[in-house]
Amino acid sequence: MTELVEHRQLFIGGELTDPLGKDVIEVVSPHTGEVFGRVPHAAPADVDRAVAAARRAFDEGPWPRMTLDERIEVVTRIKDAFALRHEEIARVISSENGTPYTAGVMVQALAAMMVWDCAITVARGFTYEETRGGALGPLLVRREPVGVVAAVVPWNVPQFTAAAKLAPALLAGNPVILKTSPETPLDAYLLAEIAAEAGLPQGVLSVIPADREVSEYLVAHPGVDKVSFTGSVGAGKRVMEVAARNLTRVTLELGGKSAAIVLEDADAAAAVAGIAPFAWMINGQACVAQTRILVPRSRYDEFADAFAAAASALKIGDPLDPATELGPLVAERQQRRSLDYIRVGQQEGAKLLTGGGVPKGFERGWYVEPTLFGDVDNSMRIAREEIFGPVICLLPYGDDAEAVRIANDSEYGLSGSVWTADTERGIGIARQVRTGTYSVNTFSLDMLGPFGGYKNSGLGREFGPEGYGEYFEHKMIHLPAGWEG
Repeated sequence: MTELVEHRQLFIGGELTDPLGKDVIEVVSPHTGEVFGRVPHAAPADVDRAVAAARRAFDEGPWPRMTLDERIEVVTRIKDAFALRHEEIARVISSENGTPYTAGVMVQALAAMMVWDCAITVARGFTYEETRGGALGPLLVRREPVGVVAAVVPWNVPQFTAAAKLAPALLAGNPVILKTSPETPLDAYLLAEIAAEAGLPQGVLSVIPADREVSEYLVAHPGVDKVSFTGSVGAGKRVMEVAARNLTRVTLELGGKSAAIVLEDADAAAAVAGIAPFAWMINGQACVAQTRILVPRSRYDEFADAFAAAASALKIGDPLDPATELGPLVAERQQRRSLDYIRVGQQEGAKLLTGGGVPKGFERGWYVEPTLFGDVDNSMRIAREEIFGPVICLLPYGDDAEAVRIANDSEYGLSGSVWTADTERGIGIARQVRTGTYSVNTFSLDMLGPFGGYKNSGLGREFGPEGYGEYFEHKMIHLPAGWEG
């Protein structure tokens, strides 16, 4: 029997307090299907309390009025405490969403710590105020904190996405209300504990575990100045629609159907070794996953065999087992979704090269075999729709131009990669693919550069000065002629 982790209070404005509602969220282990956690389900009245606390903190409190160095000192304490507890955080997240712990130490914990660290670097080098020569005289241009931020994060990388929003928002001087997914509320309590011990002033951070209905209430709240959302395209469109009622500023990081292009001169072993971990990363539940692998027809059989072998070799098991490379999906609905898409792929005429069902011995929990489809046409649903499971498509192409055309023939534009013996040729491909992040002979996400999507993959950017700038308003002050400062 899984040990029950239970929290009876909500973290509102920096303090643990009794919830105003009676509903609870039960956290189910994706490995066993058993309830192992329980937290309060925030009610709209709890959201009102959190927004009121954040408004006071912004309008009257010390946080926006501190110097940058003072805020950096507090955020550095958060980052350092996070680093000390990163293994504990990784274990909790693996228990919640099924991420294999060994990979999760980096993907779920250390990567989140890097986000905090890089945000501090960006904040130190950012231009907050500058003078310009205007057409009518000198100008003073200021970046001022945007206000109360609602940060809505998903279940697949909860601390990574939380850091992507909290770190820049806090450093910019904004209070934040963090809305966690019902599947992964437990790790957020660890973050709340760290933040409280770091010395965030009253009202600056609240953590709200809740479902979509309460999320919508938060997004629609007139006391919120900015919403930063990570999740599905459908949910992102709804966030944008609801936020528009108050003209609330919005940043959206949404889905992807990213293409890894293998050119005919690529080293097969290097390409397979470089792509496979990022095709099936987080058990296929990653927006940046390389879910379409484009290979030249001249070498199709070679790559089909190699990728099928890589998929078949993945060790399936308990996400907390250090040897596990592929764990369960987060919930039964996600398992059903992947299995449904596997049936669709077969009906569409794609060739199942490996996987395709529930692995033997893992009938309990929400497991799906790492699955690879071959002979996929880009018009098929499995090539066009984000599955968010361990189902990958192998698509043949003729020349470079066709590869670029297939890569761009998508409603998404979040990530991608190209693999070649000629780096300059790879850079040429990278310049043609319409996606927000791209890698040549590697797969990377650098937190000092901008991350975000083209097309339906989102609006705005996270990370780097571009992402930091999303948490400011711009003010222009006209100065008298002859002013020199």
